[in-house]
Amino acid sequence: MKNLLIILALTLSTATMAQQRQTSIRQQGTSIDKEKLESARIAFITNRLSLTPGQAEKFWPLYNQNMQKRRELMREMSKINRMDVKEITEKNATELINRKLDIQQNLLDIEKTFMKEIIEVITPSQALQLGGVNRDFTRQLYRMQGDSRDRRHSN
Repeated sequence: MKNLLIILALTLSTATMAQQRQTSIRQQGTSIDKEKLESARIAFITNRLSLTPGQAEKFWPLYNQNMQKRRELMREMSKINRMDVKEITEKNATELINRKLDIQQNLLDIEKTFMKEIIEVITPSQALQLGGVNRDFTRQLYRMQGDSRDRRHSN
């Protein structure tokens, strides 16, 4: 009986480990490690803006809060953009246009508030550079993803 329990426990643990390994391999192949991506973003922006440790300590909470608000609005905008136009009535289309304009206004309001808050933490010239630095980081990611894809297909 004791041997049966040991064999059962070993079999279950081996099966569990194999399942976890398969899941891990699958995730590595199809998704991005969000922690690594976030660490890379922090390092890239901190470096490109030449943030001091004191600035970085105050900057990142404000930046992250701003990005979360923007993401929520952009998700809503994306839902509207993905709607099947054939199924939308004229009245509904007018409402959706107004909602998109409201979202765009909210995005602008969030950006104005963020800039007022952020220039109390970093210099105005650093704040001005921020949008370009964000775009540069995204471009670099796309470039790296393309290079990685090219290497996989050439082997």
